[in-house]
Amino acid sequence: MTGRRAIITIIATMLCAAAFGQRYGPGYYYQRQEVRAPGDTLVVIDMLPLPVFAKPVDLRRYQRLIRNLKIVYPIAKEARRLLAETEAKLDSIPNKRQQQEYVKQLEKDLKQAYTPILKKMTFSQGKILIKLIDRETSRTSYELVRELRGKFSAFFWQGIARLFGANLKDQYDKEGEDRVIEQLIIYYEAGLL
Repeated sequence: MTGRRAIITIIATMLCAAAFGQRYGPGYYYQRQEVRAPGDTLVVIDMLPLPVFAKPVDLRRYQRLIRNLKIVYPIAKEARRLLAETEAKLDSIPNKRQQQEYVKQLEKDLKQAYTPILKKMTFSQGKILIKLIDRETSRTSYELVRELRGKFSAFFWQGIARLFGANLKDQYDKEGEDRVIEQLIIYYEAGLL
């Protein structure tokens, strides 16, 4: 009886997968291609790995992580771009005082542009953003603040972050605890999320 159930489960799974579509993209799980050779036709099906969760709460956490990543990852990529531009501009400014004025003006512009976005972020999105900034820039948020605004400012913002349970010194570990995020980023960049 168990063999029949297994076969029925496999067939039902294949039928459900066929109902979702035949291409990758939002809501699609596999891609079907026909490869034609002289006198023969082969069907090739590429399937995305689907995570399986023992508890519904784990599935909800995974879905929340996907939702948070879609919100935060573009901001981290923008941070990488802005940092590269800022470093190039600071290298071209010879005077230390002018560099400080440039950084203050940049900070003012960034606050004006990103405060509405950052105010809408949840706590978990902020923690993910801290890690993704480390991933994108190869420097922790603490190091970036220390380089651009000074040690006292970095110490101050680290203290504020610690009050709320975050840590600006968090590092991105793509082989360890952040490997799920790394896999989701690969899917996101491929357009599969």
